[in-house]
Order: sequence, then structure tokens, then C-alpha cells
Amino acid sequence: MTDLNLYIKEQAKRIDNRLEFHLNQLNKSIVTDAMTYSVRNGGKRIRPFLTLEIAKACGGNIDAALDFGCAIEMIHTYSLIHDDLPCMDNDDMRRGKPSCHIAFGEENALLAGDSLLTHAFKVVASAKNIPSSNIVTAVDYLSKYANGMIDGQVLDLQFEDSNPTVDDVLSMYKLKTGCLLVAACQLGCLSSEDWSLDMSEAAGDYAMNLGLAFQIMDDILDITGDAKTLGKPVGSDEKNQKSTIVKFYGLEKARDMVDEYTNKAINSLNTIYGDTSILKDFALYMAKRTY
Repeated sequence: MTDLNLYIKEQAKRIDNRLEFHLNQLNKSIVTDAMTYSVRNGGKRIRPFLTLEIAKACGGNIDAALDFGCAIEMIHTYSLIHDDLPCMDNDDMRRGKPSCHIAFGEENALLAGDSLLTHAFKVVASAKNIPSSNIVTAVDYLSKYANGMIDGQVLDLQFEDSNPTVDDVLSMYKLKTGCLLVAACQLGCLSSEDWSLDMSEAAGDYAMNLGLAFQIMDDILDITGDAKTLGKPVGSDEKNQKSTIVKFYGLEKARDMVDEYTNKAINSLNTIYGDTSILKDFALYMAKRTY
């Protein structure tokens, strides 16, 4: 796992360099400063990492996969900017630094998120050395799953004033967290000229189960984690009256569910013909994280 951690950090540096390239294409303004501030504010780069690793397993174009992954990271960052706004979760800190709206003002944070979402589609459309039909499908998938993420955020807000069931909460997790992970993995498939629907479906199953494990672990860490390690306040789920798996089942059962979904994610990779060892190790790594 130590070697995997180092490898993840090396890939994150590669992703960061490409993100900088794309950000430098934008006209300079306070909004682009806010965009850059938020994109540079660390993060695990999980989604672009998965895009690259799925691409490798599927024999894809790594340069195209890198751009696809950067686009997804831009969409992820926009969602975090908007999540932190006073009208949403009203969080003043993100990864140990002031949230975008605290650093740049609410109006500029709103526009920074809008611009990151918009620019992400340009990044996908501009990917080189990949069939145009794959680009069209990638744009379609990205739009579909970005909207799915928003559907999950809508449910998250609605559940603050209602009494959702466990199934309701899991459906919300699939949308809010799972959708963008599915996009990351399926766009990794689309970087390959030899991609297939079966391959894409397997990658999507892996991502969705990984997303469920990831979100439940987030719920656990919101109770057991350390604010300094996490880079954000703990206890925000309770403060915002969020419905979580931990709230329904408690910590022990929630940890069992993390293991269950992690194993499902690993088993989903059996139909992908390439080397998926890093993807399997990554699922186990994420299930044991403390941040």
C-alpha cells in the first residue's frame, strides 16, 4: 500500500500539471483566479486517477484519458465550490483553506463554478488522437452523469426536511457521489478505440460500488475523523441534519457496508481483459483511508 500511495501521488502531480495547462488557457480575471485557487486546493484527484487507470486497463490513449480526467476534476471542483456556498452546506473551510466564497466572495465563487463546468466540455471536445465518435459519446456521458450528480444534490437538500429510507439515501449516494466516478471510469474506456459497451458497463459497476463505499466512509469520517487531517470540519452531517448510513445503522454496520461495496467493486473488474491490479488495490486502499 505504501508503493500504491506513492504511485497515486505521482499520478496526481501529472494530473496537476495538465490541469495547470488548461487553466492557463483562460482569460485572466478574478473569476479565473477563483477557479485556479479551487482547483489547486489539493484533493486526492481520485476521478482523473481512475480515468487513467481504466484507460490503461482498456488499452486506451493515455493523453486523451488525461484530458478526460482533467475535465471530470473540473466538474468535481465546481460541485465543491457550489456545495460550500451559504445556500447549500454553508462551509467556510475546504481542505484546510478558506472555501472559495470566503476567499473571493459569493458571487465570484458562483461564477467560478459555472466556468469550470463549462470549460470541462471544451477540454473533452479538444482531446487529440481519438475518434470523433468517442468524443461525442464522452460529451454525452459527461453531461448525463454531471446532471445525475445534481439530481443527487437535490435529494440531499430535500432529505434535510424529510424522513428518507435507507434505500432513498443509497439512491442519493449513487447519484451525488457515484455518477461522477462512473463518468471518470467510462471516459477512461472511451479513450480506447477498442472500447465496448461490456467494458464500459464493467467499469461503471466498479465505479458505482467504489462510490458507495467512498461515501459511506465519508459518513464514518465525519464522526470519527480529525478535522486537521480531513481539512474540513467534522460533525457537519449532524449540524446540517443530513441523512446518512451511519445515522441509520451505526458505525460498525457502516464499516461492514464499506467492505461489502469494496468487494463488489473489485469483482466487477473481472470482465475487463487488461491489468486491473492497481484498480483493485486502489479500492482496498480507499476503504481504509483516514482522510
